[in-house]
Amino acid sequence: MNRCLTARSAAAALILGCSLLAGCSSRDAELNGFIETTKGEPGGRVEPLPEVKPYDSFVYGGSSKRSPFLPGGTGAGSNPLIRPTTNRTREFLEQFSLDTLKMVGTLNIGGRRSALVQVKDGRVHRVEVGNYIGQSDGKVTDISGNKITIMEVVPDGLGGYMQRPAAIGLSE
Repeated sequence: MNRCLTARSAAAALILGCSLLAGCSSRDAELNGFIETTKGEPGGRVEPLPEVKPYDSFVYGGSSKRSPFLPGGTGAGSNPLIRPTTNRTREFLEQFSLDTLKMVGTLNIGGRRSALVQVKDGRVHRVEVGNYIGQSDGKVTDISGNKITIMEVVPDGLGGYMQRPAAIGLSE
């Protein structure tokens, strides 16, 4: 009986193995059929490669100038000699932002031109060339009939300072 059981187990294993192989072969048959069908279809057209245009070289002539990718340098930008003046008494109009001040007129006294500047509360102050005005260490450099020209000292964003021109125009 033991031999009979072993023979049955072997037969069952053989049938199971054959059915598994048959299942694999049917998958391969489907795959082979798909490949044959695909081979029988007309082939696609490959677009030609685009024409390569010749390269035009460029010679950079600015190698003697300051690199725009490095901080500092010469020309516009920071200058180690430019610093806000710290050893002087602050003037009254330095507490106001330039955009809050209005030029309302000029005076000529003894051949010297002065500008009249109005603050927010309506008071008018006299300014001459050399006075400081605004919150950025702005020094008055010129006074004309319709504007006050100022040179401010502002941070350059890189730890230094630079000069920046500003102006206050005559208010209508």
